[in-house]
Amino acid sequence: MDSFSSLIRTASHEQHVEAETSTFMSDLLGGRLGVTAYARYTEQLWFVYAALESTAERLASDPVAGPFIRPELFRLPALERDLAHLRGPGWRADLTALPATRAYADRVRDCAERWPGGYVAHHYTRYLGDLSGGQIIRDKAEKTWGFTRKGDGVRFYVFEEITNPAAFKRDYRELLDAIGVDDLEKQRVVTECKRAFALNTDVFRALGEEFPLSA
Repeated sequence: MDSFSSLIRTASHEQHVEAETSTFMSDLLGGRLGVTAYARYTEQLWFVYAALESTAERLASDPVAGPFIRPELFRLPALERDLAHLRGPGWRADLTALPATRAYADRVRDCAERWPGGYVAHHYTRYLGDLSGGQIIRDKAEKTWGFTRKGDGVRFYVFEEITNPAAFKRDYRELLDAIGVDDLEKQRVVTECKRAFALNTDVFRALGEEFPLSA
């Protein structure tokens, strides 16, 4: 029988590809959009990670979600440095969430408050994605907009406290395999992973509408 971590990866593969190949992301990574679009995307990430990380402390002792709460993953301080670099010191005053971003952040917060298994689904889709595909985004952003390598503007993608991402991801998948829930709950978690990717894709779609390429 497949392990839970491979079940999650297989089940959410289609949504994962859809998110990665969104028009907005393709245009952004292809250098067809300006740094303003990149900054706007970074702003949206702030709302999602604020929802994930402001609730983390409360879940640290939870038997299901607790093992996944790893401070070395936290992204908010890095995001805030990036936003200060991209938007200036007053970045908080102009921070606005797209409706799609608000829906995504609300769902994360809702899971954190009521359903630890659902929180794990969102935790997995975000952080393991950042450790993997996020590195491609960092590389493109440095080349396209001239950010200092692993410096301000791309710190979100730099996990300074994780020296061996491959080993970390392996450990994380082992935590998933050992998650203390029954098979029915595992199915619910897989379904929430798919929902997480769909919510993320909705944000990309909304960003694509805000930054259309002139035909």
